[in-house]
Amino acid sequence: MSAVGTPEEHVPVQVLGGPTALITYGGLRFLTDPTFDEPGDYPLPGDLVLTKTAPSPVAPGDLGAVDAVLLSHDEHPDNLDHSGRAFLAHVPLTLTTTGGAARLGGTARGLAPWESTDLRRPDGGAVTVTAVPALHGPEALGTERVEAVSGKVVGFVLTSADLPTVYVSGDNASLGLVKEIAARFGPVDTVVLFAGAPRLPLFDDGLVVIDSAQAAEAAELLGARRVVPVHCDSWAHFTESREDVVAAFTAAGLADRLQLG
Repeated sequence: MSAVGTPEEHVPVQVLGGPTALITYGGLRFLTDPTFDEPGDYPLPGDLVLTKTAPSPVAPGDLGAVDAVLLSHDEHPDNLDHSGRAFLAHVPLTLTTTGGAARLGGTARGLAPWESTDLRRPDGGAVTVTAVPALHGPEALGTERVEAVSGKVVGFVLTSADLPTVYVSGDNASLGLVKEIAARFGPVDTVVLFAGAPRLPLFDDGLVVIDSAQAAEAAELLGARRVVPVHCDSWAHFTESREDVVAAFTAAGLADRLQLG
């Protein structure tokens, strides 16, 4: 497993707004949680409304070929909106939760936490994608209670023989799970870290994804050389912004690890 210090250009990451980022790894192009809708409201059960506040900087048709989507979960529009859902029909493979794959059908393939699949690189090598656990709600409430409300979520780790390790966190609020991932895969070179400190009344306004201070702590736990923050703009229920992430990393002495934009 390649370690810290690998040149950044080996793993280009382009941030596309909300939770969406384009990762080029081993000659393959991976897209995280696609969200391309224009701003608007998304009514959810329980009188909950999520509001998108900014458009994506790119249209799906401008992305070019995408080899696989890494979808943390399919049940919430701030991770898979209408146009993002339509986009999946044009992608050879969508990796997601086992339940999500059953709901989506098509080219979706479900991975349970710690389950892996190999994708062939253009040069004949392989990229291993491992699903890793995530918890979409307050850690103190426990997995069973959180998943009963917000459903199951996965993150992903990308590894390959001659490339640095990449971790995509998905919507995760558990630093305990980050520690488990670090124990198996650390140090991690590049982390695409979902942040934004979203809070919802479903959990008495408890965090459903980590806040900025926890993002800095996660970076330290993982031994990350580079952190690309996503999921901290474009939605009204995100209570912290990319600027808050910068402030937290600066306070922790980790500002040089951030890649923004």
